[in-house]
Amino acid sequence: MRATGLTSPSVAHWHLQKLEGLGLLARTEYGEYVAKEKVNVSGHLWVGRTLVPRLIFYSFFFLGILIMEIALLALPLLVQGQPVNMYLFYLISPTAIAMVLFLAEGMLLSKRTREKRNKS
Repeated sequence: MRATGLTSPSVAHWHLQKLEGLGLLARTEYGEYVAKEKVNVSGHLWVGRTLVPRLIFYSFFFLGILIMEIALLALPLLVQGQPVNMYLFYLISPTAIAMVLFLAEGMLLSKRTREKRNKS
């Protein structure tokens, strides 16, 4: 009750009954409340017991593409000693920018979610 900032035990009990009525909580034989299942949160995915913004996964996708592009860029240079074609840099830059933007937005969303959870 204190951790959530509720004013009295009756308010806490009312909220617990409401969650039980929605099917999100179950009461054990000892009178304790336990969560029935994980609730989906818009824009997030559950990884184990951690809620991770979906944007982080998008940034990992672009990171994988970026690594492959850099490997394709470095392969002719290392194997044959040929100069790198300039058009490959035009291929890499949007991928790197997308990866950085998705990662930054995902981290910002994660921070906001954590702050909201700490306030309530």
